[in-house]
Amino acid sequence: MKFGKGFTSQMVPEWQEAYMDYNQLKTILKDVLRFKQQSNPNPTRTLKRKMTLYRAFSGLTRRYNNLMSPTKSPDSEDDQVILIQKQEGSVEVEEYRTMFLLFSNEGGHIELFFFKRLDEEFNKANNFYKAKVKDIINEADALNKQMDALIALRIKVDPNFSPTLLNSDCNSSPAMIHATEMPMPSVRMADARLDAIQEIEMSSDDCSNEAHGVRVGNRLNFNSTTSRPAPLLVLNRVKLNVQLETPRSTLRGMLLESNSRDLSFNQLELKKVEKQLKRAFIEFYQKLHLLKSYSFLNLLGFAKILKKYNKITSRNASRSYLRMVDNSYLGSSDEVSKLLERVEATFIKHFSNSNRRQGIKFLRPTARRERHRITFFLGFTAGCSIALLVALVLVIRAHKILSQRGATTYMENMFPLYSIFLFIILHMLMYAGNIYFWRHYRVNYPFIFGFKQGTELGYREVCLLSSTLAVLALAAVLSNMDMEIDPKTKEYKTFTQLEPMFLVTMVLLITFCPFKIIYHSSRLFLLRCAYHCILAPLYKVTLPDFFLADQLTSQVQAIRCLEFYVCYYGWGDVKHRMQHCSKSSVFDSFYFIIAVVPYWSRLMQCIRRMFEEKDAMQGYNGLKYFSTIVAVVMRTAFGLNNGMFWKVMAAFTSAIATVYSTYWDIVMDWGLLQRHSKNRWLRDKLLVPHKSVYFAAMVLNVLLRFAWVQSVLNFEVSFLHRNAMSAIVACLEILRRGIWNFFRLENEHLNNVGKFRAFKSVPLPFNYDEDEDKDE
Repeated sequence: MKFGKGFTSQMVPEWQEAYMDYNQLKTILKDVLRFKQQSNPNPTRTLKRKMTLYRAFSGLTRRYNNLMSPTKSPDSEDDQVILIQKQEGSVEVEEYRTMFLLFSNEGGHIELFFFKRLDEEFNKANNFYKAKVKDIINEADALNKQMDALIALRIKVDPNFSPTLLNSDCNSSPAMIHATEMPMPSVRMADARLDAIQEIEMSSDDCSNEAHGVRVGNRLNFNSTTSRPAPLLVLNRVKLNVQLETPRSTLRGMLLESNSRDLSFNQLELKKVEKQLKRAFIEFYQKLHLLKSYSFLNLLGFAKILKKYNKITSRNASRSYLRMVDNSYLGSSDEVSKLLERVEATFIKHFSNSNRRQGIKFLRPTARRERHRITFFLGFTAGCSIALLVALVLVIRAHKILSQRGATTYMENMFPLYSIFLFIILHMLMYAGNIYFWRHYRVNYPFIFGFKQGTELGYREVCLLSSTLAVLALAAVLSNMDMEIDPKTKEYKTFTQLEPMFLVTMVLLITFCPFKIIYHSSRLFLLRCAYHCILAPLYKVTLPDFFLADQLTSQVQAIRCLEFYVCYYGWGDVKHRMQHCSKSSVFDSFYFIIAVVPYWSRLMQCIRRMFEEKDAMQGYNGLKYFSTIVAVVMRTAFGLNNGMFWKVMAAFTSAIATVYSTYWDIVMDWGLLQRHSKNRWLRDKLLVPHKSVYFAAMVLNVLLRFAWVQSVLNFEVSFLHRNAMSAIVACLEILRRGIWNFFRLENEHLNNVGKFRAFKSVPLPFNYDEDEDKDE
């Protein structure tokens, strides 16, 4: 792999605008090379060039230079090519400017432009890195205070807790960050220093003479000369940060109107605090690794591009420039490396019982590997599902099943039982396609969804699950295609009639299985998000929650199939394939309710976000779902009553909801149709290189949004049952949702890129008294 491709593949996607533009600098160097080839079309390697290379490798050149000019600097040749100056300015921003001294030479204007762009890219990367390190230092200060409170809380809750057992060396500081070990460069702000995490320890007799304090009972009380508060007094200055993440905390927050409460000093509270801080340290460690990778990649990029410049121009200007790079903040700052070491030490000591292997396992989770067995079983199950599908078509055609007497009974009773698997499999295949294209266009979907690192499913895994389910469903359909009943008892076989229920039960058992098998982490994540959707607005709304709720709005027909399962196997006559669902008023009532529930969940989420985030746009988004609820109710009523009034109302409300939803999809969710964008009627930043894809997606979204017209105008096809027609319309909605998913997440990714958001925001468990912090 060429360096340019490897450089791009290792970028943090949300920071890609902050990296040096290697490809642009490479393009300028190609212009330099092209100019040199035009001015000298037949370049030949002279003997002087060969002798220079030979002497350079043999060491004769250095010896010769030392004899002829013993006072000559080894960089004198560099000084004749470029001169680098650091511009005087603010402490927070460093600006470097390079003067190209050979501008008057032939083609010198292109090389001058190269160094100008090189300076711009370096200053961009250097200042971005400096700003991020400053933010990291501030976050380290916050973690210092959190650790003070945590250790004090541990001592308060557990009298047997003794930090000295974790660190028996009296001379070694238990702090995560030692301020005395981190020399501060002159360019760093004086107030941006790292305070040590002062652990509140119970010292032994051997350390009492070395401690700066006096013993009170069996605890250490710091004297007045230290700037830190006395032991356990830290707890008087903090309150527990109450995040409105559960129904109970939400209701309490609504009643008390407070985001913090006093500590209760119990084991449950301590465990919750430790869990939150553990997550905060893991995320902080990941930030440090990303920053270290950012620094390394940029330094490597500058070295590679200057090496290429030397090769093209036969000059040696890289040495002085790289020396400047090494002496800059980007090349010389070591705060990140030291923080990495101390975060590891603190995490291992306080959150993994001094077990280094266990601590490193949490801090550095291994990336998911692509397993060959996944590909093998995917091919096997996909082949089986295709073969079963072909066999099903041949059986239907050969036996002319659709024209037999029992075909209508089968379509009205058995088809809804199996169509649910069609909807689920199609949605999973669309999601697999989304994952493939998200990865292809470097959309950071694991970060956006908040998946635990190393647990996110790839498109192969999702395809394997869908193809396996397809094999089971198609096998059940084939075994249940017999239209003939027993001539004596006039009954169908009980086992084949119960196959759909067995299959649905198996899928539900696997989904809710508590054991760590079959992608346990992904199943747990799905169930958690579904639970949050059901209890909206009592849970804080996150992107995975409302994204899943949007998926459920496209699976209304599948949810209605579950209702049919309950009715058919609960009150129907299975052996005679008879159901009385259409005659039940209870079934009709739930037919309305089930269709409304997914949209109602999204409406509640929008209302929660509107009040919590003070965002009026969420209110308008809620109106979109309210209009859709009205349209769905009217269409359902028309389907049950078939009156002209209901037909007009269904058409009118559906048209309003469709226009509203289509506009919101394209303009708000996808960020397209921006009139003054540099990409006409699209947006400024696009991940897909072909603009026609976006216009095709907009047209398809509009057409598929109007698929409801079939249910209102009652379009009928002679060879299709009305249940089959409804299933086709439901499949079209699932296809539309799959297209919507890609562009919705692309727009979210670009918003994160524009704001350089590459980290998850982890709430800290303690709130410090702001007034007392200011006094310090």
